[in-house]
Amino acid sequence: MRIPALRAKMGIWVYYISTLSFNDIAKYVSPINNELHSSSLLSEMIQRSITDNYKSIAHYLETQDEHFFNALILAVYDGNPEWNEIRIEGEDGRDIYDLGLLSLNGEEKIFPVDGQHRVEGIKQAIKKKPELGEDRIAVIFIGHSKDEIGMQRTRRMFSTLNRYAKPVSMRDIIALDEDDIVAIASRELIDNTKLFSDDKILDSKTKAIPESNTKAFTSIIQYYDCNKELLKIILRNIEVKGADDKILKGKKKIDEFIKHRPDDAMISSFIDLCKKYWECLFSKCIDYFQCDNSEVGKYRNKSGGHLFFRPISLFPFTKVMVHINVETGLDFNQILDGFPDDILWIQHPLWKKIIWDHEQKKMIVSHQKLIERLLLYVYDKTMVSEKDKEKIRADWISLWDTEKEKVFETIDSMISL
Repeated sequence: MRIPALRAKMGIWVYYISTLSFNDIAKYVSPINNELHSSSLLSEMIQRSITDNYKSIAHYLETQDEHFFNALILAVYDGNPEWNEIRIEGEDGRDIYDLGLLSLNGEEKIFPVDGQHRVEGIKQAIKKKPELGEDRIAVIFIGHSKDEIGMQRTRRMFSTLNRYAKPVSMRDIIALDEDDIVAIASRELIDNTKLFSDDKILDSKTKAIPESNTKAFTSIIQYYDCNKELLKIILRNIEVKGADDKILKGKKKIDEFIKHRPDDAMISSFIDLCKKYWECLFSKCIDYFQCDNSEVGKYRNKSGGHLFFRPISLFPFTKVMVHINVETGLDFNQILDGFPDDILWIQHPLWKKIIWDHEQKKMIVSHQKLIERLLLYVYDKTMVSEKDKEKIRADWISLWDTEKEKVFETIDSMISL
């Protein structure tokens, strides 16, 4: 191969930037074997670090027409690589020799220092879809030697690239992802409706709302998670398959679906569903949501506040609303009407020791599943399975030291207050 390339230097590394076709990757790039360790044990450890994630990468290449990857870093050793530079005159009249041809005679060994899963995913994808073979991916070639110093240098690069690689943050996904229908819908409601104007959504790295914040309804991540839960309604009768062609369920089904942009009709339908849901919830707090520059006031304060204004209770409430909708087909407003208004306030006796510490005047964050089960019980106790009733009973006894036989009698009396 004679490959057009750019030559550059960073630290101790001289490297070459070019592209290879997917067919070239499959033909010339090998897995890491004994290039970084003389010990077979350590070499096999690196091999075993390749997880099934490469199947997801292959599936992405096969199904997403707009697929794109960042550059692979490939180490080259043995053979006889040659660099033939081309002289270019720069603007200041100086000669530049960083453009040229990198020649490989075919006896070189090439392995990925960064991009093992992408390499395996590419190889898998072109087996199923050979036309992908002509796609080209950016590559960075570095030199490698198998003496102890050479292996040490390459090991350091390998560990540095993998240790300090930072996954895309959830905030960035929400702001930028054009395949994730939940991110698309979440942005649409923020950008093009008045539902969340005037700082009603807090840009935060966590789901929690600081005590000092008096404006926000909820955090951006909790808002996204609630919308993601609403997606179950759209997908309840849709079959989703994973990279291995198996039909997926539950969280895996949702996570796979949001990797691929659906058609515009489905996106529009989901946006409308999310809008109806939030409008339904806001009908219970109308004085906050219809006012410009409003503060949360009674809805989140030192006395407790409203379930919707606390991330720890908003998400379980959304899960219950989705569950009831899927089970009954009732719309959101009909379901919401089935909850007594006083139950939606954290100060209600039902939530003592579960959501709200009445003595220390602060939230309790460890009982989300219990909140979810109790909300469903409040709505319609016949919808709660015997297994979940036993879990409610066990959790209640651990909190209140109530006699087993009196747990639901106590809960029922609180609900009817």
